[in-house]
Amino acid sequence: MREGVATLRTEKSQREIVVTLPILPVLQRTLDAGPIGELAFICGKKGKPLTKETFGNLFRKACKDARLLNRSAESGATVAQLEAIFGWRGGRMASLYTEAANRKTLALDAMHTLANEKGTSMPPPNGKMVAPDRKTK
Repeated sequence: MREGVATLRTEKSQREIVVTLPILPVLQRTLDAGPIGELAFICGKKGKPLTKETFGNLFRKACKDARLLNRSAESGATVAQLEAIFGWRGGRMASLYTEAANRKTLALDAMHTLANEKGTSMPPPNGKMVAPDRKTK
């Protein structure tokens, strides 16, 4: 970490990918609150550095619980931006999240196209409407 930016080397599909992320204020406060070793920022319950596998599992769970991927995509992050943040390549993973977010946004934006000139989505019924459990008089 230097000047508010963290640079991480991730292992994705037997390749090393460098991810560069700004340290957001909430993370900085968290790091400031905890003990930080010279080479370890995050330690386990016994005060020892986490293995990469343990950290990966805890991080994955935290991201899922916070809906981090969904929130990023729903906030407008592009496929390229998601790949840069999460160390992905090829667009497949990022596309899963952006497509879902785009579908939601597009559906919300497009519903007005179903309304007719009277502002309803269907033409008004011909004749009187009667509830199915009531008989007409």
